[in-house]
Amino acid sequence: MPADPQWIEDALLRWIVFVPLGTALASGLLLAVFRRTLSSSLVVWMSCGSVFASFGLSSLSFAKLVGLFGEVPVDDVPPRVLIDTLYTWVGVGVGNSAFSADLAFRYDALSAVMCLVVTGVGFLIHVYSVGYMRADTRDDGGLQRFFCYLNLFIAAMLVLVLADNLLLMFLGWEGVGLCSYLLIGFWYGDRQNAYAGSKAFIVNRIGDFGFIVGILLLFWSMADAGQPAVSFRAIEAGFGSVASQTLALPGWLGGGEIGLATSIGLCFFLGAVGKSAQLPLFVWLPDAMAGPTPVSALIHAATMVTAGVYMAVRLSFLYEAAPGALVVIAWTGGVTAVFAALLATAQNDIKKVLAYSTISQLGYMFLAVGCGAYAIAIFHLVTHAFFKALLFMGAGAVIVATHHEQDMRRMGGLRKKLKLTYWVMVAGVLAICGFPGFSGFFSKDEILTSVFFAHELPGHVALYWMGVATAGLTAFYMFRLLFLTFHGKTRLPRGRRGELDDPEDTMMWPLQILAVLAVLGGIIGLPQFWGDRIGVAESNSLGHFLASVVRLGEPHALDAGVVAQLVGGVLAASITGFGLAYVLYISRPGLREKLEPVLGVPRRVVARRFYVDELYDAVFVRPLVIFSDRVLSRGIDAGLIDGRLVMGSAHAVRGLAAHVLKHLQSGLAQAYLLLMLAGTVALLAYLVT
Repeated sequence: MPADPQWIEDALLRWIVFVPLGTALASGLLLAVFRRTLSSSLVVWMSCGSVFASFGLSSLSFAKLVGLFGEVPVDDVPPRVLIDTLYTWVGVGVGNSAFSADLAFRYDALSAVMCLVVTGVGFLIHVYSVGYMRADTRDDGGLQRFFCYLNLFIAAMLVLVLADNLLLMFLGWEGVGLCSYLLIGFWYGDRQNAYAGSKAFIVNRIGDFGFIVGILLLFWSMADAGQPAVSFRAIEAGFGSVASQTLALPGWLGGGEIGLATSIGLCFFLGAVGKSAQLPLFVWLPDAMAGPTPVSALIHAATMVTAGVYMAVRLSFLYEAAPGALVVIAWTGGVTAVFAALLATAQNDIKKVLAYSTISQLGYMFLAVGCGAYAIAIFHLVTHAFFKALLFMGAGAVIVATHHEQDMRRMGGLRKKLKLTYWVMVAGVLAICGFPGFSGFFSKDEILTSVFFAHELPGHVALYWMGVATAGLTAFYMFRLLFLTFHGKTRLPRGRRGELDDPEDTMMWPLQILAVLAVLGGIIGLPQFWGDRIGVAESNSLGHFLASVVRLGEPHALDAGVVAQLVGGVLAASITGFGLAYVLYISRPGLREKLEPVLGVPRRVVARRFYVDELYDAVFVRPLVIFSDRVLSRGIDAGLIDGRLVMGSAHAVRGLAAHVLKHLQSGLAQAYLLLMLAGTVALLAYLVT
């Protein structure tokens, strides 16, 4: 990465965030404060238009960044970074101890990719939502509230990816957490939906604690070195002064020392584990399917769950100095990938299959980060956004057509009725399974190649085979989804079989656009090996673009034999997964019944997520509830505060009045005269002595 990028002031960046944020605030204030509901058409035009405008502004900033117009030539060196500083947000101290943090937005190669994904895919999801939410006719301003939350979600994610410092990033980080709570529990009339939103919010607080500790520890380290700062520019420039420092571990952790950079990196990664639903904090994401399907598509494809990957790549300069943290990231990603893929094989809810798929694919991304392949992690993030948004929205089209049926066991035979939906789903399935030529093939192949050649990573061979196994499981559960939903005989109730049709155009157009991107999106990061085969000298355009922000590493010396082994192993696993799904669900479905006595118990264990939720409930939730009820509520709140302090003082005053003061108020004039005389004598005696 060039040492001194060219910083260019650009006041346009703020409007990438403020346009959708302004629309969200206007809709929210009108509804919450003034109790005014807007017409549905105005809500749609405002919400969709603001996100499209944000996409247009992001594209314009991208053009400025790469020098497509203006006075700066295209091939200038050093690379450009656009910056928009609004004002000094936090400012304390004087002289050498002065510290300040600006409300500033930064648009570099990494921010550009994320902004285009967030606003581009987000706009398609907004358009899709118009048709999907048309059936929501509740008289509570639901449509206006829904699009208000969607726009707020987009704005919060844009703050996160455009932030020039950790404090502003944390503001966006918490913003997407809040919006996930609001949208997952959008249909709050159902208690389970409200519970799912609360679960997502609470589990993410665990990860956010690590994020806060990471910020404080990093700031303390920089301040101790005489460079108090939270901006990425200043931290990266001065991080060398703290990278070699160590921390002493307490005795209960075994004593010894740990690198300061490793400690900071692990704290930040804990935040990523919560936000991106990795082991052990993955439990909130499958339950997040309680929200409307467009929400699922937005969370899984363009916004919240990708935040952890983005944060790790943004702090890649820190992780380069913390190889121990990279090992933890790689192994967490690898284990999560294969674990979540295994759980997806036993799910019957079409959306939960895709939810576990997202967890698994995020594991691939962290596996790439752990290998130092930061640009490849972003490459898979982009292709995943295309095909995962497509799959969720395709599943939503099926759900709408079948009158909100989500159990795949009660579907079947839909390809004859939902012809266009079927083919876009096929494109998404082939992309996520890594079919040669599709977008997922190139990004997944690059990740596994990086793992295979990461000789400095302990256990890299085992991680590689975990990735291969994940590819086989992915092919199995995705084709299982496709076969159960669209093939075979229909299992829908007879009354619904004649009403099936592809959804309206507002839902189908985004699906068709995403299907094209799922098929062809891999071109943006086409590995050089494949580029050489088709005569493209510099094919990895995304990698070269990101080289100004992250380290690309040395290219792997690949010959045809090595590639044949690597690609062949992954394809063999995928074909095996496809073949197994085809046998069990198409050619010999009766075989499943014969295998039930053998696989019944293991399948139930997998379907129940290895009882992880039950374990958390027994170890953490129930003891906390009991402690809260018996100690905090009954003991401290009701017993001490209410019983002893509040009511105790009242009882003391009442007892004093009842047993002492009432005897002084007898109503007898002679008694009052005697008291006055006694008081006078006592006063005179005091004055005399």
